[in-house]
Amino acid sequence: MIEGSEKRREGRRGGRRRDRGSAPARDVDYRNLRHPFPAVPVFSEDRVEAIHDKALRTLEDLGIKILLPEARTLFRDAGALVDDETQMVRIGREIVASALASAPRQFTIRAGAEHRDVQLELGHLTIQSGAGCPNVTDLVHGRRPGSLADFEDLVQLIQGYDVLHMVGPATEPQDVDPAVRHYATMRTILSRSDKVPFVYSRGPEQVADAFEMLRIGRDLSKEAFEAEPRCYTIINTNSPRQIDIPMAQGLIDFARSRQVSIVTPFCLMGAMAPVSIAGALVLSHAEALAGIALTQIARPGAPVCYGAFVSNVDLKSGAPAFGTPEQVKANLAAGQLARKLGLPWRCAAGCAANINDAQAAHETQMSAWGAMLAGCTILVHGAGWIEGGLTLSFEKLITDLETMQVFAELCAPTPVDDAELAFDALQEVAPGGHFFAAAHTMERYQTAFYEPLVADWSNFGTWTERGAKDANTRATEIWKSRLAKPVESHLPEDRSAALDGFIAKRTSEGGAPPVS
Repeated sequence: MIEGSEKRREGRRGGRRRDRGSAPARDVDYRNLRHPFPAVPVFSEDRVEAIHDKALRTLEDLGIKILLPEARTLFRDAGALVDDETQMVRIGREIVASALASAPRQFTIRAGAEHRDVQLELGHLTIQSGAGCPNVTDLVHGRRPGSLADFEDLVQLIQGYDVLHMVGPATEPQDVDPAVRHYATMRTILSRSDKVPFVYSRGPEQVADAFEMLRIGRDLSKEAFEAEPRCYTIINTNSPRQIDIPMAQGLIDFARSRQVSIVTPFCLMGAMAPVSIAGALVLSHAEALAGIALTQIARPGAPVCYGAFVSNVDLKSGAPAFGTPEQVKANLAAGQLARKLGLPWRCAAGCAANINDAQAAHETQMSAWGAMLAGCTILVHGAGWIEGGLTLSFEKLITDLETMQVFAELCAPTPVDDAELAFDALQEVAPGGHFFAAAHTMERYQTAFYEPLVADWSNFGTWTERGAKDANTRATEIWKSRLAKPVESHLPEDRSAALDGFIAKRTSEGGAPPVS
């Protein structure tokens, strides 16, 4: 939902803006969503147990390579078998069981405004835009490396739509040196958004900088910051069976500060994972359990989310594929594994198309439906992602928002009281008549139906007279219109000045180069 009355001003019906005057707004809350459908299984419970058991056996017998010495020490102290020469760690199932026992089943991430807080637990749904893209594209400027200006624009767009609940790393500002990039991105998030912020795990110095900026921007003491989650990070393992130095360090740093780690192996069947769905899930599940275990060893009770991102490759070329039947089934099965653990969990949509076309819409919608029917707590890459994550499309961000808003509408209860049964309308309208002017219709027509953001429901003649604009053209008009509006600052002047002082000091010291 676009914030406040702006939703009504931006609402479209038949491709024409309507003067709603004092018409009532539709009462749909896009900020607090709960899954409307029972989660759909793909495997029987005994096969889910078999996947879980094989994952535990993988950790016990085969082990996982942990590149960070401190992480290996923590695992050793917890009872794992560690070989420092090979960097292999064999994690007993009792260690995993202890970690799962201490990991919280639900928690709330506090945002910059209370109405933006995000509750993470099974049954709740949060949605994010596409994230982590090195490039961006739009019909006005074409495809290009992501810049800080692009990042600022994307944060502004994400802020404007209630159906996107957390700010993710939409694109990498490649015109800013990596040693100081995190200052620019965190300042942008804090100034242009009051939603839950993302922090990259690229070494302890960058994480510490981001935490300090968050404390300054949100006016928090260190104690208040660590009392409740205030931000999140995504931890990707290096499949198969490896956790690198910055990811392992991030698990430790976020856990010790009681901030949220979303542990997400990225397993492409046939490439870095077995070619079978079940085999890929054994690997993904094992890696996720290892990451979750490290957070709980570092600090029992630290907030952590289970994650899964399993799809397949095109075996003719090796290119990633998304929106496939295999990805949908893997999403459904990952939901079964998450429910077995009882933890909030992250799933994802995906898109391998090179432009925002019918293929792109199909792939994102199919993979997102898999995540929805699996009961995911966090749906990542819900809007804008193309080229397997290499590019974020401004037009696709808008057209995908249509799908995400429809998901949100499905989460709303459907009234079925006596008045909604419409027997009076059936009495009023004679056989062969119509319901346009029925009293039941007149009482409800202003709020009865969802008004599309991008879709044009006019007939061919009217559509042609208005310029025959396709969905990409309409989406371009929408994002350009939103970015033309003044930017609202979410930082008081004193905090803004304090942030600038911190950034200037740290920049003069050389910043914090990312750890590899």
